[in-house]
This record gives sequence, structure tokens and C-alpha cells, in this order.
Amino acid sequence: MPTTLIVGATRGLGKALASDYSSRGWKVIGTARSTTAPSDSQVKHWSTGIDISKPSGPTKLAKDVKSLGPIDVTIISAGYFGLESFDDLDWDKEVTMYITSAVAPPFIVHELVKVGALKENGGKVFLISSESGSVALRHEKEGGGNYGHHGSKAAVNMVGKLLSLDLKDKGIAVGVLHPGFMRTEMTASIGFDKHWDEGGAITPEEAAKSLIEFIDTFDMKRTGEYWAPRGAADIGTSEEVLGKDLPAPLKLPY
Repeated sequence: MPTTLIVGATRGLGKALASDYSSRGWKVIGTARSTTAPSDSQVKHWSTGIDISKPSGPTKLAKDVKSLGPIDVTIISAGYFGLESFDDLDWDKEVTMYITSAVAPPFIVHELVKVGALKENGGKVFLISSESGSVALRHEKEGGGNYGHHGSKAAVNMVGKLLSLDLKDKGIAVGVLHPGFMRTEMTASIGFDKHWDEGGAITPEEAAKSLIEFIDTFDMKRTGEYWAPRGAADIGTSEEVLGKDLPAPLKLPY
């Protein structure tokens, strides 16, 4: 039975990924920031009290899952979006976004490797990013703003690339993924629900299905790359930057 670890499995995309993998017969390990596991989840194995914004979070996670490995697929899905504009910047929001998106992941992977929890020669690690982290895709059509969101996603893209180099000798493939614009509590909480229809927003369940299908095909030939499994349908600047009639899956430019 293959094993997957979903970091951030209590809601949104992480919850949908955990549910989909469970229905496929995988052993699923989920993490929760709270000290109790959610009662409405199919996941049987939980690492609770995991706060990845603290140095103790990755260490506790590795200790909890050490005996449950080797882990075939690790997906770091936890995220935070603090809305900003140039005229209304927020220091604390930006720090939280950078820590969650880009500081925590290398510590998580490092701790998992240190305890031998990740499968070598065939294991996979995926960082959930966003097309918003692509410097190349930024365009005057969508303008500026949201510095912490875009900057932290660009940072996690770099983290994914560097991890792919450090894990290459172990045969662990690393991918950075744009799951799509989703209809989640997070996007609704910042007022993006008004853009759901025009932006082609999908449910977390739809996003999870396309991600898992892509992950199934991912191997060392693609390690270190940045992909949108669903293509450019919800990427507002894709035509201006990359042109028309783009394929799906779509390799994104950093």
C-alpha cells in the first residue's frame, strides 16, 4: 500500500487531496494545526499540533511519521493569503506568508529526510505554489499589489528548485504545482469569491483530482520543474505572456 503525507489536510485543497488518496486505497497521513484530528475525515493517520510557522513543527512532524513510512508522495499544501495593496501594506501578514510558504517547506523536508521517512529512488515531494509566483507571468494587465502573496510564492518556487538539486542523489523527485484558482474559504475570506465565475474557479475536489493524475506521471525527468496540471485556463496573463492555444498540463516559467 503506497503512502502519502499531506501537510495541511484539514480543509480546502489539502482535505480534498487526503480524501481522494484515501478513496484510492492509499495510506494517508494528514497534519492538523489543532491538537485533535477532524472528526469528518477519511484519514486514519494524523500528526496533530503541527504548526509549521514554528521551528518545532517540522521536528514534531518527522517524529510522528517516522514509523509510518516510507512515504511515497509528500504534498505540502498548507498556505495563508493576507490581502494587501501598495497603499495598505501589512508587515505581519507578509511575514506569515513567507514563513508558511517558503521558510517552512525546506525544514519539513529536511526533518523528514533526516529520520528516513521519505522513500528514496522513487519518492516524490510537491510544493503547492501558484501561478502568482511566476515573475515572468506578471503583467500590467493585472497590475501590482499583494506583495507578500506573490513574493512568497516566488520564494517557494525557488525552494522547490533548490530541494530538487539537494534530493536528486536520493532519487526523490520534487515538483512545484499551481493547483488552479479555487472556490475555498480562503479565497472567499479575502473577497475573491466575486471573481470565481469570471476567473474559472474550480472546487478543491476538482483541483485535487487533476493534481493527483499529474503526480502519478511525475518522475525524475521533471524534477525541479513548475507546472499547472490544468493548463492556463485560470491564468489571467497567460495569453499576453505565453500566447494562445496552450497545452494542459502546462509547464510554467519561473
